[in-house]
Parts: sequence; C-alpha cells; structure tokens
Amino acid sequence: MNLAGLITLLLWGVHMVQTGAQRTLGASLRSFLTHRLGNRFSAFLAGLGVTTLLQSSTATGLMVTGFASEGLVALVPGLAIMLGANVGTTLIVQLLAFDVSIVAPILVLIGYLLFRRGRAGTRDSGRIFIGLGLLLFALHQFLVLLDGLTALETTREFLTMFSSHIVFIVLLGVALTWAAHSSVAVVLLAMSLATSGVFTVPAGIALTLGANIGTAINPVFEGGARDAAARRVPLGNLLNRIAGVLAVLALYPWVAPIITSIEDAPARAIANFHTGFNLALALIFLPLLTPYAWILKRLLPSRPEETGPDMPRYLQPVSTHAPIAVALAGAMREALRLTDVLEEMLAGLRQALAKPNRKRIEETQALDDRLDRLNRAIKENLLSIDTAHLGEAENEKLARILTFSINLEQAGDLIDRGLLGVASRRIKRGLAFSREGTADLIAQVDRLLDTLHQSAAVFLSGDVASARALAADKDEFRRLEDDATVAHFDRLRSGNIETVETSALHLDALRDLKRISSHLIEASAYPILKQRGDLLPTRLRVPK
Repeated sequence: MNLAGLITLLLWGVHMVQTGAQRTLGASLRSFLTHRLGNRFSAFLAGLGVTTLLQSSTATGLMVTGFASEGLVALVPGLAIMLGANVGTTLIVQLLAFDVSIVAPILVLIGYLLFRRGRAGTRDSGRIFIGLGLLLFALHQFLVLLDGLTALETTREFLTMFSSHIVFIVLLGVALTWAAHSSVAVVLLAMSLATSGVFTVPAGIALTLGANIGTAINPVFEGGARDAAARRVPLGNLLNRIAGVLAVLALYPWVAPIITSIEDAPARAIANFHTGFNLALALIFLPLLTPYAWILKRLLPSRPEETGPDMPRYLQPVSTHAPIAVALAGAMREALRLTDVLEEMLAGLRQALAKPNRKRIEETQALDDRLDRLNRAIKENLLSIDTAHLGEAENEKLARILTFSINLEQAGDLIDRGLLGVASRRIKRGLAFSREGTADLIAQVDRLLDTLHQSAAVFLSGDVASARALAADKDEFRRLEDDATVAHFDRLRSGNIETVETSALHLDALRDLKRISSHLIEASAYPILKQRGDLLPTRLRVPK
C-alpha cells in the first residue's frame, strides 16, 4: 500500500507540473507554435521548446493534432514538431536524475505561497512548484521504501529473474505509460528501481523503451481527429518510435554495456539513454520526413466523401465559372446548421441548470467547438468571394449570412464560457439555487429557444415585418431579465436559501442570457432592417 501510494503521489506531482504549465503558458505557447511551422528545423526547435515548458509530449501531440484537423499545419512540420517534443520531454528527467530531493520542502513552500497569495497566473505557477516538490518527495520516499524490499532474499531472486524478460518489461512500460499519460513518471520509476537495485540497468532501459511507445499512443486515440490528415501526425510519431524501439531491441546485447561505460550511476545511465534515444530518432528521421510523409499519406489517404458533424456539408467552392448565387445559397444553408448546433447547446444548458451534471456540461461545451469550426468554414468561404463583382442584392445577402454566422458563434461562446461555467462552479462549490431562481433561469432558456427559431425563420425568409417583430422581442427580454433580477433580490432579502455567493452566480447567468438574446436578434433582424433603412439602435453587429 505504501508503494502504491508513493507511485500515485509521483503521478500527481507530474500532473500538477503539467497542468500548471499548461494553464500558465498554454495559450501563448499555442500561438508561438503556430508561427514556427515554416520549415522542419524551426518546427523541431519549437516542439522541443514548447514541450520543455509543458513537460508533456502528449499535450504537444494533442495540440498538433488539433492544428492538423484545422488545416493549420502540414504533415512534415507536424512530424518535426513531434520529434522535437520527444526530445523536450527528456530534459526534466535529466534534471531529476541528480539527487535534488533536499529542495522538495522549499519548492512546496514556494508553491503554497504563490498559490494562496497570488492571482490567477501566479496561482498556476504555484501549482508547478508544488508539483515539483511532491514529485521529488515521492521519489526520495520511493527509494527508501525499496531499500527495505530489496533487503529480502526472496524479493531479490524474483526481481533478478523478472529483469531478464526484456520484451515483457517493454510491454509493461507501454501499458504503464498509456495508463498514466506520462512518460516522465514511468522513466523516473525506472531510474528509481535501477538505483535501488530492484532492476538492472538493462531492465530499466527496457522500461524506458516501453515508456517511449506508450506516450505516443495517447494522441492517436485521444486527439479527437476524424479526418485522415489529422491522424497522420500522431500515427507517424507512434510508428517512428516503434521502429526505434525495434532497432534498439535488435542491438540490445550491446546497448547496455555502451550506456554503462559512459555513466556508472544507474539513474544517470537511464536518463542519458532516454535523451540519446530520442535525439537519435530526430537525427535519423528529420532528413527523411518528406518520403516518410508520402508513405503516411498512402497509408491514410484522404477521403473527401467522409463528412462528420464538424465538417461543412453545403458550402460550394468559389471559382470564376461557378455562379455566385450558388455559393451564397450553399453558405446560407450551412449557416442554418449553426442553428441546429446552438439549439442542442441550449437544450444541454437547460438540463445543466435544472440538474447540474459534469458529463452533460462537458458534452454541451464540446458542441461549441463544432460551432466554431462551422463558423470558420462559412467565413473563409464567403471571404474568398470578390465583392467588387457582386450586385447590391448579393452584397446584402453576403453581409446577412456573415452577421448571422458571427452572432450565433458568439452566442455559443457565451453558453460555453459563461452559463456552463456558472453550472460548473455550482458543482465545484456545492451550491444550489432556490427553486424559484432555477425556474426563472429555465424559463428564460425556453424563451431563448423560441427566439432562436424565430431568428432562423427571419434569416431564411428576409421578411421585414417578421424582422420588426423579432427586434421588438429585445425589449421584452430585457423586461423579463429586470423582473427576474427584482424577484431574485426579494428572495435574498426574505432569507431564502440563496446566499451572496449564489447571488453572484445567478446575476451572472441572467446577464449572459440577456446577451445571448441580443445576439440571436441581431443575427437576423438587424441586417434586414438596416438594409431597409428602418431606425435601429446605434449598437449593431453588421459587418461592413
């Protein structure tokens, strides 16, 4: 039980380091990565640098898979990023191969002070320090515990026999790394076992080989990529690691003597092998990425006929020979799909407010990614049209489609980051709205569903009278929000179960519901009224 607890503490320390780095630097590193894709060498260095900071090649792999699915990265630079990521994740192992356990309490103290006293960004930096401290503490205690185990003669005999089954140890390393989502933790485990004499250095190298395969499996199955182009990057990374491991196993009788001749200390020897293995793979594969990418394209050919729910179905390619009317009609039909996705999100929001459930909240938040992809595809399609050759009616139609698409996407963002965030915080803090307050919120969500249906009908018909009726609903929804706010404060004064903390969440929800209503109305009614010269409020969302 002590052994299991220490291994769990080790995994948790690695997790805190990775999540702290991702929260502190994730957005800026993602932007940095997208601007370093010009050639394979800059992509390799970018992958190395980003993974050194994130300390997770899995996180980098999932990021690159997302880029590939969005068409932001070609196959060769994507593979080069992963080669750099594989080297970057070995650097913390090099650092921890030294005996630095004495600084563990200091790191935890610094992390605690940053976490408790700092702001959002500083708090996430505190997670990194706490994670490093816990990681070092777990490694130190792990070695102390193993000393007692290895003192038993029967234990030594069993482990000596076990250490000779190299292929089995490799497979064990694959399974452990896949389950733990961390090659760093498994390599550190191999180093600890070798240092305490539980494993020989060759057995520790075998476990490290398995960790190198296991960490490449996760992006293949968890990247969420449906198209072949996005699956090529993680699969290519997995295949080159498997090839490297098979090559090392073929030369295995000579590998351990070479490594131990360079470094006597078992932990340092395994850390050096881990870094050297990934550097060797990078040196071999970087010059061969072009033919390797060609092989991957043959293994995973693109299939345009395959369309998932995130892929556009009705957009028509814009060319000099195709009628503009056909392209605009396809974009309008595609924009109506945004209505379907947003309706699903509102239905999920309704359930999340009525009965908060983490799984349902996550499923609804995932729909916002679909909304973003469809909106991006519609905008790219319409912006490729040369408006200089359009008539007035066609220009107006293009503006209406863009306005509708942009506003629905913004409404989806409010549901994802605002209202579902409120539902998540209720679960996290164990808070509950009053029955009346929940009923008010659900009634407004139901009203939003009706507004969404009306907005889609106005968008499709272009009817001016319907647009005026829809625009008038904005004042009605504002009145409903004011009534709900007054009722909320009345309940608060009367000693209802709502507290100041739930009050803030409730008011946030009411504000976001009103903003969504504005987006739904502005999506279709305002462009039509503006084009007809009707008097409108000054705040418009109609693109020029």
